[in-house]
Amino acid sequence: MSDMRRREFIALVGAAAVAWPLAARAQQPGKIVSIGILAIEDFPPIDTFRQTLNDLGYVEGKNVRFEHRYAKGRNERFPELASDLISLKVDVILTWGTEAALAAKQATTTIPIVMGAVGDPVGSGIVTNLARPAGNVTGFSSLAAELEAKRLELLKEAVPGLSRVAILFNPPTAT
Repeated sequence: MSDMRRREFIALVGAAAVAWPLAARAQQPGKIVSIGILAIEDFPPIDTFRQTLNDLGYVEGKNVRFEHRYAKGRNERFPELASDLISLKVDVILTWGTEAALAAKQATTTIPIVMGAVGDPVGSGIVTNLARPAGNVTGFSSLAAELEAKRLELLKEAVPGLSRVAILFNPPTAT
């Protein structure tokens, strides 16, 4: 799957996950649904997510409002930014990344949280179970450890003389 198709798929899944809890709130005439976005920065999939919601009938300024809070490379800001979104009484919080999801989860147990691009939501304590996350958190994970062997196999096919592979990751964030 190409990066663009993957982003479109993620945005569609994220939009559907956010749109579902908003459906009841949006039934009220004149109600503007407020979506808090909590991330390290404004990633392209977030723009695709906003566009997908627009395609589903959620038009910014008409029936939806976005409140963006970006940590700008400073993860320690997430708890403050999550609290800010809660004080604005957003209807749902979309998080991007493990640290953002953890901060949102620690800040509220009542506002629905849709996590995106979380490496290991069970291992990091965001949810107790992937099949039934429970609480106010749902979404999707980028964890695909079971696919790593296949990825290595495909890489070896693409580069037949390959003899060494290095993998870089950020263990403190589990993403």
